Amino acid sequence: MSEPAPTEVPVKEPGPEDDAATQPAPDEIATTAPAELEEPQNTLTKKFTDAEWKAVKEFRAKLPSVIEEAYPNDKPDTIKLWGVTIDSKGTPDARTSVLLVKFLRARDLNIENAKKMLVNTLKWRAEFKTDDILSEEFPEDVFGNVGHIYGKDKDGRPITYNLYGGNKDLKAVFGDVPRFLRWRVALMEKGVSQLDFENFDQMIQVHDYEGVGLNSRDANSKKAAADATAIFQDYYPEFLYKKFFVNVPAIFTWIFWLFKPLVSAQTLAKMSVVGTGTQTIGKELLPFIDAKELPKRYGGEADAF
Repeated sequence: MSEPAPTEVPVKEPGPEDDAATQPAPDEIATTAPAELEEPQNTLTKKFTDAEWKAVKEFRAKLPSVIEEAYPNDKPDTIKLWGVTIDSKGTPDARTSVLLVKFLRARDLNIENAKKMLVNTLKWRAEFKTDDILSEEFPEDVFGNVGHIYGKDKDGRPITYNLYGGNKDLKAVFGDVPRFLRWRVALMEKGVSQLDFENFDQMIQVHDYEGVGLNSRDANSKKAAADATAIFQDYYPEFLYKKFFVNVPAIFTWIFWLFKPLVSAQTLAKMSVVGTGTQTIGKELLPFIDAKELPKRYGGEADAF
């Protein structure tokens, strides 16, 4: 008796229903958020706090509206402020971040207030024509010994010297207040032009009161000083590292302390009222400025003004 033929088991070809069975259900698919772009860094940005980085990123997102408000009739794709490029698209850039954080720090990291300050700064610069100011000439016999930019501190910051007794002719210096303000802004712009916004973004200021007395101020000089102070407070945020008041007459010292309650603790920490004499002044300045960079009249070794 012959063996029955083996029964063949039909093999099923894989179909679409089998592929579906091997795929995860829609609610099982993991979604991964796109990774945040790494921020370009330099020496200064590495010192930002987490709160400052958060504010910088939010501020950067508002740059298109900043440029639109500052330049309503002509909306450039990029602008330059103190040599730093600001891209209206908000492209991350380390030097731009350093610039933005200066406005934020000046306004306690308040985004809207910092934005308003930046918009106002851009508008003022266009009206004041600051782009032309460095090419302007001012009479040397009037301003030649009133202000200087000389040397660097130990970290590379430029040093500005204001000599309030440098020219005893008050009418020559302050008689034309608009001219004085343009000269003073030009001096500030020269100092700022030496900042790289990578390793340093501030400067040291030395205010010398030698030769200044009670009769050294008139109405014009008071107005010029008030206007200049307002300009630097409103349009030059966080450019001061240290400010030294030197050769201050004893009769004026009490004035500084009288205004102490009106000055923020942060600003007050940057200010030092120094007495007279090269040894006394040098004792205060030499910890910050190398002797070879400091003029002899202030206790250093440099043959300067």
